[in-house]
Amino acid sequence: MDRPPPRRTPIAGGFLIALSSLAGAFAGGLNGQPSAGLLLGVAGGVALAVAIWLRDRR
Repeated sequence: MDRPPPRRTPIAGGFLIALSSLAGAFAGGLNGQPSAGLLLGVAGGVALAVAIWLRDRR
């Protein structure tokens, strides 16, 4: 059996950045620090997006 051709469309990680920033702002708002939550959410989303990008490069 032949192997399928490699996938050429990269996986998008931008959704994770957007979702985690919103979740971080919401969670931070519950704790009275929406700006800090937003920054932590963006940092976490970027970390996840970079991890997906590195995995997808293989």
